[in-house]
Amino acid sequence: MLSLSSSSFSPLISSIVLSKRIYILTTMSISLHTHAFAGNPIRSKTPKPTDPFSPTSALEILKTRLLDTNHQQTFSPPDFKVLPFRKGRPLASSSGDTSPNWHLGWISLADCRVFLSECGVQLSVESLVYLGSRAEEDEVYWAIDVSEVSALVSQLGSRKFCFVELRTLMVATDWADERAMGELAIAGHARALLEWHNISRFCGHCGEKTAPMEAGRRKQCSNELCKKRIYPRVDPVVIMLVIDRENDRALLSRQSRFVPRMWSCLAGFIEPGESLEEAVRRETWEETGIEVGDVIYHSSQPWPVGPSSMPCQLMVGFFAYAKSLDINVDKEELEDAQWHSREDVKKALEFAEYRKAQQTTAVKVDQMCKGVEKGQSLAADFNVESGELAPMFIPGPFAIAHHLISSWVNRGSTIGDQLRLQQPSSSVSNL
Repeated sequence: MLSLSSSSFSPLISSIVLSKRIYILTTMSISLHTHAFAGNPIRSKTPKPTDPFSPTSALEILKTRLLDTNHQQTFSPPDFKVLPFRKGRPLASSSGDTSPNWHLGWISLADCRVFLSECGVQLSVESLVYLGSRAEEDEVYWAIDVSEVSALVSQLGSRKFCFVELRTLMVATDWADERAMGELAIAGHARALLEWHNISRFCGHCGEKTAPMEAGRRKQCSNELCKKRIYPRVDPVVIMLVIDRENDRALLSRQSRFVPRMWSCLAGFIEPGESLEEAVRRETWEETGIEVGDVIYHSSQPWPVGPSSMPCQLMVGFFAYAKSLDINVDKEELEDAQWHSREDVKKALEFAEYRKAQQTTAVKVDQMCKGVEKGQSLAADFNVESGELAPMFIPGPFAIAHHLISSWVNRGSTIGDQLRLQQPSSSVSNL
Protein backbone atom coordinates (compact mmCIF):
# COMPACT_ATOMS: atom_id res chain seq x y z
CA MET A 1 0.00 0.00 0.00
CA LEU A 2 1.40 3.39 -0.97
CA SER A 3 0.72 6.67 0.77
CA LEU A 4 0.05 9.35 -1.82
CA SER A 5 0.61 12.97 -0.85
CA SER A 6 -2.09 15.61 -1.05
CA SER A 7 0.42 18.31 -1.99
CA SER A 8 0.77 17.49 -5.69
CA PHE A 9 -0.99 20.58 -7.04
CA SER A 10 0.21 22.82 -9.83
CA PRO A 11 -0.87 25.29 -12.51
CA LEU A 12 -3.72 25.07 -15.00
CA ILE A 13 -3.53 27.06 -18.19
CA SER A 14 -5.49 27.03 -21.39
CA SER A 15 -3.03 26.91 -24.31
CA ILE A 16 0.70 27.55 -24.49
CA VAL A 17 2.99 27.10 -27.49
CA LEU A 18 6.74 26.94 -26.85
CA SER A 19 9.63 26.90 -29.29
CA LYS A 20 10.45 23.25 -28.69
CA ARG A 21 7.24 21.83 -27.27
CA ILE A 22 3.54 22.29 -27.70
CA TYR A 23 1.30 22.11 -24.64
CA ILE A 24 -2.39 21.60 -25.36
CA LEU A 25 -4.21 22.34 -22.14
CA THR A 26 -7.88 22.62 -21.32
CA THR A 27 -9.80 22.95 -18.09
CA MET A 28 -10.21 19.18 -18.06
CA SER A 29 -7.09 17.83 -19.77
CA ILE A 30 -3.54 18.96 -19.04
CA SER A 31 -0.93 17.64 -21.48
CA LEU A 32 2.75 17.36 -20.53
CA HIS A 33 5.70 16.29 -22.67
CA THR A 34 6.86 14.07 -19.79
CA HIS A 35 5.83 13.49 -16.20
CA ALA A 36 7.28 15.68 -13.48
CA PHE A 37 10.78 14.48 -12.47
CA ALA A 38 11.26 12.75 -15.84
CA GLY A 39 13.11 14.26 -18.80
CA ASN A 40 16.34 15.13 -16.96
CA PRO A 41 18.27 17.31 -19.47
CA ILE A 42 21.77 16.49 -18.13
CA ARG A 43 21.57 12.70 -18.14
CA SER A 44 19.93 11.76 -21.43
CA LYS A 45 22.93 9.57 -22.21
CA THR A 46 26.12 8.59 -20.41
CA PRO A 47 29.35 9.69 -22.14
CA LYS A 48 32.07 7.10 -22.84
CA PRO A 49 34.78 6.83 -20.14
CA THR A 50 37.32 8.65 -22.33
CA ASP A 51 34.97 11.61 -22.80
CA PRO A 52 35.98 14.57 -20.55
CA PHE A 53 32.34 14.86 -19.47
CA SER A 54 32.02 11.23 -18.37
CA PRO A 55 31.87 10.31 -14.67
CA THR A 56 35.31 8.67 -14.87
CA SER A 57 37.07 11.59 -16.54
CA ALA A 58 35.21 14.20 -14.51
CA LEU A 59 36.24 12.47 -11.28
CA GLU A 60 39.93 12.58 -12.25
CA ILE A 61 39.66 16.27 -13.12
CA LEU A 62 37.87 16.88 -9.82
CA LYS A 63 40.68 15.23 -7.87
CA THR A 64 43.24 17.44 -9.60
CA ARG A 65 41.30 20.63 -8.91
CA LEU A 66 40.77 19.85 -5.25
CA LEU A 67 44.49 19.19 -4.80
CA ASP A 68 45.23 22.72 -6.00
CA THR A 69 45.65 25.06 -3.04
CA ASN A 70 45.12 28.25 -5.05
CA HIS A 71 41.35 28.71 -4.75
CA GLN A 72 41.36 31.58 -7.23
CA GLN A 73 43.04 29.69 -10.08
CA THR A 74 41.12 29.63 -13.37
CA PHE A 75 40.82 26.18 -14.89
CA SER A 76 40.25 25.20 -18.50
CA PRO A 77 36.87 23.62 -19.38
CA PRO A 78 34.84 21.80 -18.36
CA ASP A 79 33.36 24.02 -15.69
CA PHE A 80 32.12 22.29 -12.55
CA LYS A 81 28.84 23.38 -10.95
CA VAL A 82 27.66 22.12 -7.57
CA LEU A 83 24.14 21.89 -6.17
CA PRO A 84 24.09 21.82 -2.34
CA PHE A 85 21.34 19.97 -0.46
CA ARG A 86 20.40 20.24 3.20
CA LYS A 87 18.18 17.58 4.75
CA GLY A 88 16.82 16.62 1.34
CA ARG A 89 16.19 20.22 0.29
CA PRO A 90 17.96 21.62 -2.78
CA LEU A 91 19.41 25.12 -2.75
CA ALA A 92 17.22 27.49 -4.75
CA SER A 93 16.92 31.12 -5.73
CA SER A 94 14.12 33.13 -7.29
CA SER A 95 13.80 35.91 -9.84
CA GLY A 96 11.02 38.13 -11.13
CA ASP A 97 8.61 40.40 -9.27
CA THR A 98 5.06 39.98 -10.55
CA SER A 99 5.55 36.36 -11.73
CA PRO A 100 8.51 34.92 -9.80
CA ASN A 101 10.32 31.83 -11.07
CA TRP A 102 12.55 29.61 -8.98
CA HIS A 103 15.98 28.39 -10.09
CA LEU A 104 18.32 25.76 -8.72
CA GLY A 105 21.10 27.31 -6.65
CA TRP A 106 24.13 26.15 -8.62
CA ILE A 107 27.45 27.41 -7.31
CA SER A 108 30.91 26.97 -8.79
CA LEU A 109 33.28 24.34 -7.41
CA ALA A 110 35.59 27.13 -6.26
CA ASP A 111 32.80 28.94 -4.41
CA CYS A 112 31.62 25.69 -2.82
CA ARG A 113 35.14 25.08 -1.60
CA VAL A 114 35.41 28.60 -0.16
CA PHE A 115 31.99 28.50 1.52
CA LEU A 116 32.79 25.21 3.23
CA SER A 117 36.28 26.39 4.21
CA GLU A 118 34.78 29.46 5.88
CA CYS A 119 32.61 27.07 7.90
CA GLY A 120 35.63 24.98 8.90
CA VAL A 121 34.93 22.12 6.49
CA GLN A 122 37.29 20.84 3.82
CA LEU A 123 35.66 19.85 0.53
CA SER A 124 36.49 16.24 -0.35
CA VAL A 125 36.11 14.18 -3.51
CA GLU A 126 33.98 11.63 -1.65
CA SER A 127 31.38 14.24 -0.70
CA LEU A 128 30.48 15.08 -4.31
CA VAL A 129 28.12 13.01 -6.46
CA TYR A 130 28.18 13.19 -10.26
CA LEU A 131 24.84 14.23 -11.78
CA GLY A 132 25.53 14.69 -15.48
CA SER A 133 26.86 17.15 -18.03
CA ARG A 134 26.11 19.53 -20.86
CA ALA A 135 28.92 19.16 -23.38
CA GLU A 136 27.61 22.04 -25.49
CA GLU A 137 28.08 24.35 -22.49
CA ASP A 138 31.31 22.75 -21.21
CA GLU A 139 29.70 22.05 -17.84
CA VAL A 140 29.67 19.09 -15.45
CA TYR A 141 27.19 18.99 -12.58
CA TRP A 142 27.61 17.65 -9.06
CA ALA A 143 25.53 17.44 -5.89
CA ILE A 144 26.67 17.65 -2.27
CA ASP A 145 24.92 17.07 1.05
CA VAL A 146 25.72 19.89 3.48
CA SER A 147 23.22 18.92 6.17
CA GLU A 148 25.92 18.92 8.83
CA VAL A 149 27.15 22.44 7.97
CA SER A 150 24.54 24.63 9.65
CA ALA A 151 26.49 27.85 9.12
CA LEU A 152 25.90 27.58 5.37
CA VAL A 153 22.21 28.43 5.81
CA SER A 154 22.89 32.03 6.85
CA GLN A 155 25.95 32.30 4.62
CA LEU A 156 23.98 31.40 1.48
CA GLY A 157 20.86 33.16 2.75
CA SER A 158 22.71 36.46 2.66
CA ARG A 159 23.11 35.88 -1.07
CA LYS A 160 19.34 35.31 -1.54
CA PHE A 161 19.62 31.51 -1.63
CA CYS A 162 17.39 29.20 0.38
CA PHE A 163 17.07 25.44 0.92
CA VAL A 164 13.53 24.57 -0.19
CA GLU A 165 11.54 21.33 0.09
CA LEU A 166 11.49 19.51 -3.24
CA ARG A 167 7.71 19.05 -2.98
CA THR A 168 7.33 22.81 -2.62
CA LEU A 169 9.44 23.42 -5.72
CA MET A 170 7.35 20.81 -7.53
CA VAL A 171 4.16 22.71 -6.80
CA ALA A 172 5.79 26.05 -7.66
CA THR A 173 6.89 24.85 -11.09
CA ASP A 174 5.11 26.09 -14.21
CA TRP A 175 5.35 23.15 -16.62
CA ALA A 176 5.05 25.48 -19.62
CA ASP A 177 8.57 26.52 -18.61
CA GLU A 178 10.88 23.93 -20.13
CA ARG A 179 13.82 25.14 -18.06
CA ALA A 180 11.94 24.80 -14.78
CA MET A 181 10.68 21.31 -15.62
CA GLY A 182 14.23 20.26 -16.45
CA GLU A 183 15.60 21.71 -13.21
CA LEU A 184 12.89 19.90 -11.25
CA ALA A 185 14.01 16.62 -12.84
CA ILE A 186 17.65 17.37 -12.01
CA ALA A 187 16.76 18.17 -8.39
CA GLY A 188 14.75 14.95 -8.11
CA HIS A 189 17.60 12.85 -9.45
CA ALA A 190 20.11 14.56 -7.14
CA ARG A 191 17.94 14.14 -4.06
CA ALA A 192 17.39 10.46 -4.81
CA LEU A 193 21.14 9.84 -5.12
CA LEU A 194 22.07 11.78 -1.99
CA GLU A 195 19.35 10.15 0.11
CA TRP A 196 20.48 6.74 -1.14
CA HIS A 197 24.06 7.56 -0.09
CA ASN A 198 22.77 8.51 3.38
CA ILE A 199 20.96 5.20 3.91
CA SER A 200 23.71 3.00 2.45
CA ARG A 201 26.63 4.00 4.65
CA PHE A 202 27.12 0.43 5.81
CA CYS A 203 27.26 -2.85 3.94
CA GLY A 204 24.11 -4.90 4.30
CA HIS A 205 26.14 -8.09 3.99
CA CYS A 206 28.93 -7.66 6.57
CA GLY A 207 28.16 -4.36 8.30
CA GLU A 208 31.39 -2.56 7.38
CA LYS A 209 31.43 0.98 6.04
CA THR A 210 30.85 1.57 2.34
CA ALA A 211 32.82 3.92 0.09
CA PRO A 212 31.54 5.86 -2.95
CA MET A 213 32.79 4.64 -6.32
CA GLU A 214 32.51 5.89 -9.91
CA ALA A 215 31.93 9.51 -8.85
CA GLY A 216 29.20 8.47 -6.44
CA ARG A 217 27.16 6.44 -8.92
CA ARG A 218 27.66 3.30 -6.83
CA LYS A 219 29.19 2.24 -3.52
CA GLN A 220 31.40 -0.62 -2.42
CA CYS A 221 32.03 -2.31 0.90
CA SER A 222 35.37 -1.30 2.43
CA ASN A 223 35.92 -4.80 3.84
CA GLU A 224 38.60 -6.45 1.72
CA LEU A 225 36.97 -9.84 2.33
CA CYS A 226 33.58 -8.57 1.15
CA LYS A 227 33.84 -5.72 -1.40
CA LYS A 228 30.16 -6.00 -2.14
CA ARG A 229 28.94 -3.60 -4.83
CA ILE A 230 25.89 -1.52 -3.99
CA TYR A 231 23.84 0.38 -6.56
CA PRO A 232 21.24 3.15 -6.16
CA ARG A 233 17.90 1.89 -4.95
CA VAL A 234 14.67 2.21 -6.91
CA ASP A 235 11.35 1.08 -5.39
CA PRO A 236 8.78 0.17 -8.07
CA VAL A 237 5.14 0.96 -7.31
CA VAL A 238 2.05 0.12 -9.34
CA ILE A 239 -0.62 2.80 -9.48
CA MET A 240 -3.89 1.97 -11.22
CA LEU A 241 -7.19 3.43 -12.20
CA VAL A 242 -9.72 0.62 -11.90
CA ILE A 243 -12.47 0.98 -14.51
CA ASP A 244 -16.03 -0.37 -14.61
CA ARG A 245 -16.39 -0.38 -18.38
CA GLU A 246 -20.03 -1.44 -18.46
CA ASN A 247 -21.28 1.38 -16.19
CA ASP A 248 -18.71 4.00 -17.27
CA ARG A 249 -17.26 4.45 -13.78
CA ALA A 250 -13.84 4.58 -12.15
CA LEU A 251 -12.83 3.37 -8.70
CA LEU A 252 -11.21 6.08 -6.57
CA SER A 253 -10.01 5.84 -3.00
CA ARG A 254 -9.20 8.01 0.01
CA GLN A 255 -6.53 7.67 2.66
CA SER A 256 -6.83 9.19 6.11
CA ARG A 257 -3.87 11.50 5.41
CA PHE A 258 -5.58 13.07 2.40
CA VAL A 259 -6.98 16.58 2.66
CA PRO A 260 -10.81 16.59 2.84
CA ARG A 261 -12.61 15.50 -0.32
CA MET A 262 -9.49 14.45 -2.23
CA TRP A 263 -9.71 11.12 -4.05
CA SER A 264 -7.03 9.30 -5.99
CA CYS A 265 -6.01 6.02 -7.60
CA LEU A 266 -5.12 2.80 -5.83
CA ALA A 267 -1.40 2.13 -5.50
CA GLY A 268 0.97 -0.33 -3.88
CA PHE A 269 4.51 -1.68 -3.84
CA ILE A 270 5.50 -4.64 -5.97
CA GLU A 271 6.38 -7.77 -4.02
CA PRO A 272 9.33 -10.09 -4.82
CA GLY A 273 8.61 -12.60 -7.57
CA GLU A 274 5.61 -10.64 -8.82
CA SER A 275 4.91 -9.20 -12.26
CA LEU A 276 3.54 -5.68 -12.65
CA GLU A 277 0.16 -7.02 -13.77
CA GLU A 278 0.00 -9.41 -10.83
CA ALA A 279 0.77 -6.55 -8.44
CA VAL A 280 -2.09 -4.50 -9.90
CA ARG A 281 -4.57 -7.37 -9.42
CA ARG A 282 -3.32 -8.26 -5.94
CA GLU A 283 -3.31 -4.69 -4.57
CA THR A 284 -6.77 -3.98 -5.98
CA TRP A 285 -8.17 -7.15 -4.43
CA GLU A 286 -6.46 -6.62 -1.05
CA GLU A 287 -7.58 -3.02 -0.67
CA THR A 288 -11.06 -3.07 -2.20
CA GLY A 289 -12.11 -6.68 -2.84
CA ILE A 290 -12.46 -5.94 -6.57
CA GLU A 291 -11.28 -8.58 -9.05
CA VAL A 292 -9.37 -7.22 -12.05
CA GLY A 293 -9.07 -8.75 -15.51
CA ASP A 294 -7.26 -6.79 -18.23
CA VAL A 295 -4.35 -4.60 -17.11
CA ILE A 296 -3.13 -1.99 -19.60
CA TYR A 297 0.05 0.08 -19.23
CA HIS A 298 -0.27 3.89 -19.36
CA SER A 299 3.05 5.51 -18.39
CA SER A 300 5.62 5.72 -15.59
CA GLN A 301 6.97 8.46 -13.35
CA PRO A 302 10.02 8.73 -11.08
CA TRP A 303 8.89 9.93 -7.65
CA PRO A 304 11.84 11.15 -5.54
CA VAL A 305 9.71 12.93 -2.93
CA GLY A 306 8.71 9.96 -0.80
CA PRO A 307 10.23 9.08 2.58
CA SER A 308 14.04 9.18 2.83
CA SER A 309 14.07 5.41 3.44
CA MET A 310 12.84 5.03 -0.15
CA PRO A 311 14.93 7.59 -2.07
CA CYS A 312 13.25 7.08 -5.43
CA GLN A 313 10.02 5.29 -6.14
CA LEU A 314 9.11 4.49 -9.72
CA MET A 315 5.38 4.88 -10.24
CA VAL A 316 4.18 2.54 -12.99
CA GLY A 317 0.70 3.52 -14.12
CA PHE A 318 -2.02 1.21 -15.43
CA PHE A 319 -5.66 1.03 -16.34
CA ALA A 320 -7.23 -2.02 -14.71
CA TYR A 321 -10.60 -3.35 -15.87
CA ALA A 322 -12.87 -4.69 -13.14
CA LYS A 323 -14.38 -8.18 -13.29
CA SER A 324 -16.41 -7.65 -10.11
CA LEU A 325 -18.05 -4.51 -8.72
CA ASP A 326 -18.81 -5.03 -5.01
CA ILE A 327 -16.41 -3.03 -2.84
CA ASN A 328 -15.00 -4.35 0.42
CA VAL A 329 -12.61 -1.71 1.79
CA ASP A 330 -9.61 -2.72 3.87
CA LYS A 331 -9.89 -0.06 6.58
CA GLU A 332 -6.27 -0.55 7.64
CA GLU A 333 -5.16 0.59 4.20
CA LEU A 334 -7.90 2.97 3.04
CA GLU A 335 -10.42 5.32 4.58
CA ASP A 336 -12.86 4.72 1.73
CA ALA A 337 -13.20 3.58 -1.89
CA GLN A 338 -16.11 4.32 -4.20
CA TRP A 339 -17.17 4.10 -7.82
CA HIS A 340 -17.41 7.53 -9.48
CA SER A 341 -19.09 8.32 -12.79
CA ARG A 342 -17.13 9.89 -15.63
CA GLU A 343 -19.24 13.04 -15.32
CA ASP A 344 -18.54 13.43 -11.59
CA VAL A 345 -14.80 13.03 -12.13
CA LYS A 346 -14.90 15.53 -14.99
CA LYS A 347 -16.53 18.07 -12.67
CA ALA A 348 -13.80 17.46 -10.10
CA LEU A 349 -11.19 18.32 -12.73
CA GLU A 350 -13.07 21.48 -13.68
CA PHE A 351 -13.29 22.77 -10.10
CA ALA A 352 -9.63 22.43 -9.18
CA GLU A 353 -7.53 25.59 -9.57
CA TYR A 354 -4.08 24.13 -10.08
CA ARG A 355 -2.71 27.35 -11.54
CA LYS A 356 -3.66 29.26 -8.41
CA ALA A 357 -1.76 26.76 -6.26
CA GLN A 358 1.29 27.07 -8.50
CA GLN A 359 1.32 30.85 -8.49
CA THR A 360 0.77 31.08 -4.74
CA THR A 361 3.61 28.67 -4.06
CA ALA A 362 5.96 30.41 -6.51
CA VAL A 363 5.43 33.68 -4.61
CA LYS A 364 6.11 31.95 -1.29
CA VAL A 365 9.34 30.41 -2.61
CA ASP A 366 10.38 33.85 -3.79
CA GLN A 367 9.68 35.25 -0.31
CA MET A 368 11.64 32.43 1.33
CA CYS A 369 14.67 33.06 -0.90
CA LYS A 370 14.50 36.77 -0.06
CA GLY A 371 14.30 35.99 3.65
CA VAL A 372 10.69 37.14 4.10
CA GLU A 373 9.40 33.68 5.10
CA LYS A 374 11.41 31.08 6.95
CA GLY A 375 11.03 27.62 5.46
CA GLN A 376 7.48 27.01 6.57
CA SER A 377 5.31 24.22 5.23
CA LEU A 378 3.21 25.63 2.44
CA ALA A 379 0.77 22.75 1.92
CA ALA A 380 -1.84 24.16 4.32
CA ASP A 381 -2.03 27.38 2.32
CA PHE A 382 -3.15 25.75 -0.93
CA ASN A 383 -6.62 26.61 -2.17
CA VAL A 384 -7.27 24.37 -5.16
CA GLU A 385 -11.00 24.90 -5.54
CA SER A 386 -12.97 27.74 -7.03
CA GLY A 387 -16.16 29.21 -5.62
CA GLU A 388 -18.36 26.62 -3.96
CA LEU A 389 -16.87 23.51 -2.43
CA ALA A 390 -16.83 20.62 -4.89
CA PRO A 391 -17.85 17.17 -3.62
CA MET A 392 -14.40 15.86 -4.65
CA PHE A 393 -11.14 16.76 -6.34
CA ILE A 394 -8.11 14.80 -7.50
CA PRO A 395 -4.31 15.24 -7.17
CA GLY A 396 -2.65 17.92 -9.27
CA PRO A 397 -0.93 17.45 -12.63
CA PHE A 398 2.49 16.69 -11.18
CA ALA A 399 1.16 13.32 -9.98
CA ILE A 400 0.73 10.41 -12.36
CA ALA A 401 -2.67 9.79 -10.73
CA HIS A 402 -3.93 13.02 -12.28
CA HIS A 403 -3.01 11.85 -15.77
CA LEU A 404 -4.43 8.38 -15.35
CA ILE A 405 -7.74 9.91 -14.26
CA SER A 406 -7.86 12.72 -16.83
CA SER A 407 -6.84 10.35 -19.65
CA TRP A 408 -9.84 8.20 -18.79
CA VAL A 409 -12.17 11.20 -18.48
CA ASN A 410 -11.09 12.61 -21.84
CA ARG A 411 -10.60 9.24 -23.59
CA GLY A 412 -7.03 10.05 -24.58
CA SER A 413 -3.48 10.45 -23.30
CA THR A 414 -2.21 13.56 -21.50
CA ILE A 415 1.46 12.54 -21.48
CA GLY A 416 3.87 12.60 -24.42
CA ASP A 417 3.75 13.88 -27.97
CA GLN A 418 3.12 10.51 -29.60
CA LEU A 419 1.70 8.36 -26.79
CA ARG A 420 -1.68 6.88 -27.54
CA LEU A 421 -3.75 5.24 -24.87
CA GLN A 422 -3.60 1.45 -25.09
CA GLN A 423 -6.61 -0.66 -24.25
CA PRO A 424 -7.89 -4.20 -24.66
CA SER A 425 -10.43 -3.25 -27.32
CA SER A 426 -10.03 -1.34 -30.56
CA SER A 427 -12.49 1.42 -29.69
CA VAL A 428 -11.52 4.41 -27.58
CA SER A 429 -15.11 4.75 -26.53
CA ASN A 430 -14.73 1.60 -24.46
CA LEU A 431 -12.40 3.36 -22.00
